[in-house]
Amino acid sequence: MAERVHVIVRTLAPDLAPKLYYGMPGYARGGKVLCFFRSGQMDKERYSTFGVSNLAALDTSDGFWPTSYALQDPSEEAWEHLGEVVRRATA
Repeated sequence: MAERVHVIVRTLAPDLAPKLYYGMPGYARGGKVLCFFRSGQMDKERYSTFGVSNLAALDTSDGFWPTSYALQDPSEEAWEHLGEVVRRATA
């Protein structure tokens, strides 16, 4: 999963630089992590997580938006949704 996340982020947001974030893959702009992946397998959790920091441009007009997403055997539709999150977060 981490490899697929990496391909999606690097394709859709080539300006983000790969950076370790608490020992996991993160992607930074100006040295600050904007999005990251946490392995559920490494954390001995049921699912992995893709998350965004407070730098992500995901704010909504109602003041409520997600900042992390669970990944457990994602479908192609889920990968496309993750791509949309990356596009919006990096806008």
